Amino acid sequence: MHDYVIVGAGSAGCVLANRLSEDPSVRVLLLEAGGRDRSLNVKIPAAFPKQFHSKLDWDFATEPEPHVDERSLYIPRGKMLGGSSSMNAMLYVRGRPLDYDAWEAQGAAGWGYRDVLPYFLKSEDNVRGASEFHGTGGPLRVSEQRSPRPMNRRFLQASEAAGIPQITDYNGPEQDGASIAQVTQRNGQRFSAADAFLRPVLGRPNLEVRTNVAVLGVEFDGDRAVGVRLRKGRRGEALARADREVLLCAGAIGSPHLLLLSGVGPSDELRAAGIEPRHDLRGVGRNLQDHPFVTMIWEVSDQLTLYGADKPKPLAEWLLRRSGPLSSTVAEVFAFTRTRGGLPAADVQFHMGAAYFEDHGQETYDGHCMVIAPVLVSPKARGQVWLRSPDPAAKPRILTNTLSEPEDLESMLAGMRLARDIAAQAPLREIVVKELKPGPACEEREELEADLRRRLMLIYHPVGTARMSDTHDQAVVDSQLRVHGLQGLRVIDASVMPTITGGNTNAPTMMIAEKAADLIRGRVPGGVGAHAAA
Repeated sequence: MHDYVIVGAGSAGCVLANRLSEDPSVRVLLLEAGGRDRSLNVKIPAAFPKQFHSKLDWDFATEPEPHVDERSLYIPRGKMLGGSSSMNAMLYVRGRPLDYDAWEAQGAAGWGYRDVLPYFLKSEDNVRGASEFHGTGGPLRVSEQRSPRPMNRRFLQASEAAGIPQITDYNGPEQDGASIAQVTQRNGQRFSAADAFLRPVLGRPNLEVRTNVAVLGVEFDGDRAVGVRLRKGRRGEALARADREVLLCAGAIGSPHLLLLSGVGPSDELRAAGIEPRHDLRGVGRNLQDHPFVTMIWEVSDQLTLYGADKPKPLAEWLLRRSGPLSSTVAEVFAFTRTRGGLPAADVQFHMGAAYFEDHGQETYDGHCMVIAPVLVSPKARGQVWLRSPDPAAKPRILTNTLSEPEDLESMLAGMRLARDIAAQAPLREIVVKELKPGPACEEREELEADLRRRLMLIYHPVGTARMSDTHDQAVVDSQLRVHGLQGLRVIDASVMPTITGGNTNAPTMMIAEKAADLIRGRVPGGVGAHAAA
């Protein structure tokens, strides 16, 4: 018997396993459906696209999306220790203060910016040192890029010439501006949640970690969760019992899927899928959000790009020194900006890099390139995750409804135009050979819109499918992350976000787990900045 059973050893699960097992009297079991994270494609930063569609990937895809030419959109999710923090581009972004204040305003009491900042600081070991907005001494190493591309200077200068000023810290109180991205790396190598939080504590006698374990659903005694059912052999089942709580950390796709398989969700949809309803909860799987993006690509004369980074010489440099182009995150520069007046914060985040990146890195180009990719950071569109069948091995059905909202479309089109404006400024114009995507023939609004619908991708940030609120009628968990109407069951991952944060979502997910550990243990953190000098 364990006190806590954690489902999913991803960003949230690794944090929870560490923090809960700090108490030697507490017994923690961490279950992971995937295996170990030993692959070189995990360790080498620039190799992250090589994990896509592999055994390290849950390899999800949406149903045909009605607003993007009925295309199915790819959603990679890490299936290994570290979860998606072992697969992502390692970009450390917290979002804006107003993101968290909006959570609180929507019924997530205690999740305003003043409440969550101490948890960001607690996790962080930032090479820039301790300050009001950054911490040192935490488990998670936040670094500068080891071998940044020289083109980054041109990106910053061209952005400034296009009206986006340079800033020193997009994780400070003001996000708008252009800057070099900080990364979750240590000495040029990926530093995942498993590296930061799990690996250092594997020797604790009160922490058990099991990999390659398929969880079939939550086991209940009345309205109380008492454990999870595991696949044993081909057809058998076993029960992992939790004396105190079951903690679902399977992500914004996996956690609602497990709830639905367990009979927790909209009763009519459950019956339609062949599942007997246990607890009617209308919001399970609803409120899905992700950040869509599209790549604008140019061939360039600059020879110091990521072209050829997979050749023997760069590989040898990384293996020997952990430096060179393979230490890159591909997108090395950010620019956050508002594409029109009256917005409370940036609606577009540009990812810029000295590379050709199209079709999630699966498409290649024989030559040196640069990419400027507008990302919609505050989408209005909402989607859903629901059951395809009662078979736990069947992937769920997913629909994002991307570009269903007129505001989202306008922001993306404005972002495409602004990307071209940035590329047309002198620091970049002087190295541009030609535009490859969407191409010079694509000029009119109708042509740009058609290209956007034809090539748009999701940038791997699904959130929101187990919405947190004490008041919202479609909330799945309360502000303590407890599933409404049930006992001994919490959801702790990106699925609890009421609205998506303004930027990459890995850091906020780890923050959620840091705060959840204190909620579970009944601990109250110090004031804002209390951990900055820890």
